[in-house]
Parts: sequence; structure tokens; C-alpha cells
Amino acid sequence: MKIGSVSLSSPVLLAPMAGITDFPFRKTVKNFGAGLVVSEMVASRTVLEAIKHEKIRQRLHFFEAQREAGPVSVQLVGYDPSIMAEAARFNEQLGVDLLDINMGCPVKKVVNTEAGAALMKDETLAANIIRAVVDAVRIPVTVKMRLGWDQNTQNAASLAKIAENEGAAAVTVHGRTRSQFYEGRADWEAIGDVKKAVSLPVIGNGDVVTETDAQNLLKISGCDAVMVGRGAWGKPWILHHMGKFLAGGTVPPPPTGEELYQVVLAHMALILDYYGAYRGVRIARKHLSWYSKGRTGSAPFRAAVNACDSEGELLKLVEHFKEVEAAD
Repeated sequence: MKIGSVSLSSPVLLAPMAGITDFPFRKTVKNFGAGLVVSEMVASRTVLEAIKHEKIRQRLHFFEAQREAGPVSVQLVGYDPSIMAEAARFNEQLGVDLLDINMGCPVKKVVNTEAGAALMKDETLAANIIRAVVDAVRIPVTVKMRLGWDQNTQNAASLAKIAENEGAAAVTVHGRTRSQFYEGRADWEAIGDVKKAVSLPVIGNGDVVTETDAQNLLKISGCDAVMVGRGAWGKPWILHHMGKFLAGGTVPPPPTGEELYQVVLAHMALILDYYGAYRGVRIARKHLSWYSKGRTGSAPFRAAVNACDSEGELLKLVEHFKEVEAAD
């Protein structure tokens, strides 16, 4: 698959997720193999002050090993075309390969600024933002959206056509409206309506947890690629497995025992090194809990993880994965 001039090694992409797809998680997923991993959503206005803000620098951080294995993508969110354009130029100068415009975030603090999914209610402003960003950079620009604001205003096909006309290289569609947030089932057939409306690549997103889910979404929607979000929590290898499955290859079993321990240990070490002990432990807890989900003794293990307050305690808990096997 290609997005503009950028070639992807697999049609399985990691969704941008605030507070989740940080550098340690993106690197862990990419180490297994994925067509593309996208940064956390970053506010365009804050990007322009990135030198002053360590937290934003961390969100924008990428690494040469990732570039060797595939392209680097950053997602921007905002409502002012000129600021979005300036933030896009800043990222291009950093060496980013792809820029994604967020027009799908449903959370109140984002839509209340007329950004994220709120842009689906103002197609004129959405078009101005896409045009400004595309004109500002030489790298491909993509747009991530939902089906619409609510069930009565599902305009993803219309907005995708606008994105195509304004020079976007691809669109990603989450198969829910903003009013649904993450409730109910993603509508893969409605994503297919978007694919029929445009000629540029369309990436389907929503409720992709297993290899079969990825295959079914592509079959039902006719999309060019699939984007995985919550399905990757605690399973950074799943994108690689989906890619193998879609290509008709042999899908390896998920890691267990010593292999799983090494995966978890490496991820926790990245987190602690990147954020430092105090903040790192608190960020690591959610990932460690996700790794345990569906495994023997996961409930009491998660309780211990949530009570963990030091690097030493965290690493002792990681030892648990030397013995853990997937529950039936």
C-alpha cells in the first residue's frame, strides 16, 4: 500500500491514541512489525511551543530505528488553518514522513474548541484546514474522521470527497459517530460507502481485535487498509499477526512464558527510561495490566499492579510473566 509517495510494508496500521501511542508503545509495536504507527494526537497550537514543553516534545519524539523499519507519522488536532499549517511545517522540518489531521476525536475538551469530530459539522472549515496543511508541506497529508456527528448527520463520504479534492493522500474512517463515542458496534458497511465515494486510499477503523476481524473489515468495506486501536492494548504483536494472516502466511502463536516476559520487560524498560521512575511507573501500570488480561490469575495481578508505587515493585511484578500462560 502507498500513501502518496510513502510506501507501507503492511496494510495494518496502529491508530493514534492519546495517552497510549507514546514512543515506548510505538517502538514496541514497530519492533514486531506494522505498516505504520502514528503518534498520539498533538494540539497544533502547543506544537509551536514544543521547545518549551517537555511533554509535547515527548509526544512528537520518533527514532531512527523506526524510520529504518518504516515511515514516521504524527497526528495534529486544531481548528485554526494557519496554526495547523505552521505546526505541519514544524513537523516536516523534524523529519516526519506523514501528517494526519484529526477530525474524529469525540472527547468534550477537544470538540468544545471546534476541533476533532466537531469539524465534521463545519465542512467549510474542515476544507480550509486540509487545504492549508497540504499547501504548507511536501509530505503526504491524511485525515482521520468518524462517520459523522450523530446518526442523523453521517457525512463521512462527503468529507472524504472534500479531503480528496483538497489534496489529502488518504482518509481513515472510524465506523462510529461522535455521539456513539466507543459504544455499540462499528459500522463497517458505512465505511464501505466512504470507500465508494473516493478514489484515494481509505483505511477502516473500529472493533478490529483479531486477525479475522481485520479480514472481515476489509472484505465488508472494500478498504485498502485497516487501523487497529484498542485491539493492540497488551498485544503489541497483533498487528504483525494480522499482516501475516491477511497475506496468507502462517500466523505465529502469541508469546507466552519466557518470550512474553522478554516482551513485557523490554516495554517496561523503555517506559522507565523514557519517562523516569516516578512518572514511568504510573504510565507502565496500565500497560502491565493490559498484558495480563485474559491470563491465569489476572484479576489479583491487576490489583497488585494498580497498587504498585516504585520501580522495584514494578519489575518484581514483571517477573510474573516468566511463568504466565494464556488462560483457556
